[in-house]
Amino acid sequence: MKWSGAPDGTKSYAITFYEQDAPTGSGFWHWGVYNIPSSVNAVDGEALSVGAVESNTDMGESGYLRPCPPVGRKHTYTYRVHTLDVDILDVPVGATAALKGFFTYQHTMDIAALPFIAGPRVAK
Repeated sequence: MKWSGAPDGTKSYAITFYEQDAPTGSGFWHWGVYNIPSSVNAVDGEALSVGAVESNTDMGESGYLRPCPPVGRKHTYTYRVHTLDVDILDVPVGATAALKGFFTYQHTMDIAALPFIAGPRVAK
């Protein structure tokens, strides 16, 4: 993922990957990473920038969970890049995805969003 055009004053970035249609009543957090330095404008799951921290997903562990809608259904997912007004987001170790979101939104200056639909998945 690459981005550009951050507003003046951007000190770091956070990225989230969220599934709106998960049958939980509150969606599902598939990925989160924060403390991406403002000098970085690209990231992938294999090569996170120095200092970046992957937060917990809704599975209770850090890492990236790929889209996997139920067989025969389509689900909507959204990547978001947050520009932050702090160098370091002070998130407690082991924080839930929701708590990490609370800290992120306190310091978000702007958001770029990339929604997409995955599925329907075919039974094997």
